[in-house]
Amino acid sequence: MSFAAEYLAQLETFAARCALPRVRALHLPPPPSEENREANKGEFCALELDDGSLGLSYVLLDDTLEALRREEGRFTLAGADALAVARGYAEGEGLRKTLGFAAANALTRCFYDRAGFMPPPAGDSIGRIDPQPGERIGMIGLFKPLLGRILASGACLTVVELNPELVGERDGYVVTLDANALEACTKVVSTSTLLLNDTLDRMLAACRNARWFALVGPSAGCLPDALFARGVTLLGGNWVTDRAAFVDALKRGESTSSCARKTVLMPASYPGMDTLLGRI
Repeated sequence: MSFAAEYLAQLETFAARCALPRVRALHLPPPPSEENREANKGEFCALELDDGSLGLSYVLLDDTLEALRREEGRFTLAGADALAVARGYAEGEGLRKTLGFAAANALTRCFYDRAGFMPPPAGDSIGRIDPQPGERIGMIGLFKPLLGRILASGACLTVVELNPELVGERDGYVVTLDANALEACTKVVSTSTLLLNDTLDRMLAACRNARWFALVGPSAGCLPDALFARGVTLLGGNWVTDRAAFVDALKRGESTSSCARKTVLMPASYPGMDTLLGRI
């Protein structure tokens, strides 16, 4: 069973326990600009539920954002059944999959709030990989803001990308399209976009020799049970602390760091869905 199918099955269990809020609105960032891409801004949409829960989904895959902005009127989301929208993550493709992932993540936030659970704050922004001199570190998706810390450690960095324009040797690291290059890496930090572009299991298989696999990013707001079962050792996401300010900043294409905090979940610090369900 795919991660998406397992994730949705968990949300179905939550829905069977209690009534869920409906969708309030979809919030989109402005059209992408080169400046925003360099600063990692304007990359995510946010789907909001009636209780204020927000779920994020990456929108810069192919022409996703342009299509969402162009066809926004096609999606009558206000008042929609949030779980029905979330099912698009496992059953749909394209825009429906993107919106479904956002809805699923919003329902996860709702679930955590009702269970009285708040993920612990992250100790750093690089998934606690603690790079050491000479250590082989893998990165899936080019995280430019994370490069400095890793390269300064003296570690050997290999980046696997889908964009052929980024391939080549850089100052201190190499970018490749070949996922097999990750076999030599002992630690890997990956963008959470793997959860949206159907490459999660393939990339995990390529990282079979890694003893640490951190999956990080603003859209990593999903239930982690099925990820931990697959060998993910850390899930790093964002916890929105000021909903109104977050939505305003997102729609303006500005930084949301002042209205959200980075969080981290690991098997030892996560109670498990069954335990959290028992708290509701």
